[in-house]
Amino acid sequence: MQIEQIIHTYGDYLYRVAFIYTKDINAAEEVVQDVFFNYSRKSIQYKGDATLKTYLVKMTINRSYDYLRSWKNKRLVLLEKIQGKPSPTTEQLLIQMESRGEVTKAVLALPIKYREIILLYYYEDFSIREIATLTNTLESTLKSRLQRAREKLKITLQDKEVLEDETIQTRIE
Repeated sequence: MQIEQIIHTYGDYLYRVAFIYTKDINAAEEVVQDVFFNYSRKSIQYKGDATLKTYLVKMTINRSYDYLRSWKNKRLVLLEKIQGKPSPTTEQLLIQMESRGEVTKAVLALPIKYREIILLYYYEDFSIREIATLTNTLESTLKSRLQRAREKLKITLQDKEVLEDETIQTRIE
């Protein structure tokens, strides 16, 4: 398969995966570009043990983790805290508006190990076995994480519901 066809087929999907991890539009774009660049240079290393999609997702996840650990990311986070948040671009505003759903907010607020399992399992329809292959994690560990993530989401969403009910009740009185 030609690199242009691979980019066309998997580009948007990998961008969403990268955004889930980095929570930053520019970082997600950078991660995906790096993944495609590295794949084009080292496509010979792809042995076909897994599907190409799985292989590229694994590369995207690893590159996202690298970005989150990088000095560049830490510097940007520090600058944002010092200077305050910059005014969002139109694209950022649209993404924010799209992600205003309470469940989405709650999922994105989870620690990455829980967010990862929820997103891959529910949003991307991967099985526990496929996620284990992708993340190089034991299936039993993933099942435990999925259970804990569900519990955290339940608590978060119930707390949000209680706060909304109290706000509505206060306005009525």
